[in-house]
Amino acid sequence: MGDARPAVEAVVFDLDGLLLESEQEWSAAKREFTREHGGTWTDAAEHAMLGMSSTEWSRYMRDELGLPFDPSEISASVVRLLMHRYRDGLPLLPGADEAVRRIAARWPLGLASSSNREIIDLVLDLSGWKELLAITVSSEEVERGKPAPDVYLEAARRLGARAERCVAVEDSTAGMGSAHAAGLGVVAIPNRAYPPDPDVLEQADVVLDSLADLDEEAVLRAAA
Repeated sequence: MGDARPAVEAVVFDLDGLLLESEQEWSAAKREFTREHGGTWTDAAEHAMLGMSSTEWSRYMRDELGLPFDPSEISASVVRLLMHRYRDGLPLLPGADEAVRRIAARWPLGLASSSNREIIDLVLDLSGWKELLAITVSSEEVERGKPAPDVYLEAARRLGARAERCVAVEDSTAGMGSAHAAGLGVVAIPNRAYPPDPDVLEQADVVLDSLADLDEEAVLRAAA
């Protein structure tokens, strides 16, 4: 008897909080910019902006944190701060490089990220993953950021794959919601610093403790 499980056409990774310990870096850059320019930073803002696209969080910072700039100026300034931090040391999570290479050896890989395009391209340069990823999508390149399905649907389209035959690897409430809404199988590796909503985590097809556990079998179970 052959394996009756559905064929997986591609695997799509999230970036922030899954491969990079970057949510804290993003928050630090946003907090630094807000305080330097007379805005009012709050802990609630940090959580509210998780998963937002750059157009969404920069608008939020203007409207909710009281920054007197156009959203495009806010986004560009925060990105410059973050890129400086990344060049000083890319905050790869334990097992990230090995996991990407392990899965790339078996399937075409995509990246579906809420990060800006400049950040994605810098991370690929610094990590050496450029040759391993067939496509990358920033949520600023689609109409709606996570948890809307747009970024995962676009990733599948660019991969030339059917969304229902792709598997997403995610860590966050917004990311899991996005992948699930797009019809992908979902492997969840919950972010310890920003734990996902338990109800959303329940919808994941496979839940792992760490990137070290991400292997071919986990992907196939998520597809099934």
